[in-house]
Amino acid sequence: MTTLVPQAPRRSGATNERVELARYTISAGERIVYGQRVLGIVRLTDVPADGDGRHYLIERGLTSMAELRAVVEDYVRQSEHWDAVPAEPCWIAEKIEALVS
Repeated sequence: MTTLVPQAPRRSGATNERVELARYTISAGERIVYGQRVLGIVRLTDVPADGDGRHYLIERGLTSMAELRAVVEDYVRQSEHWDAVPAEPCWIAEKIEALVS
């Protein structure tokens, strides 16, 4: 996992470059977790590695590196456990239904 180095915003309204924090692979393909500071607020997103498909906002407004690391580690752990994109709204219902069937 790549670490994110906190940086102060360059100027009011600035959007910093996104930083790759983690990669994970599920049966649907490889995905990347990015961190990016937008208007001074850190956001985590989940995007397909090939750039094709849905992009998800994981979290925004993180206040510390410890919090960021914990969210990313838990998110990747969940993706591996469930073989799904944790930020996708309907994934848990599908997995529970598959377990019950």
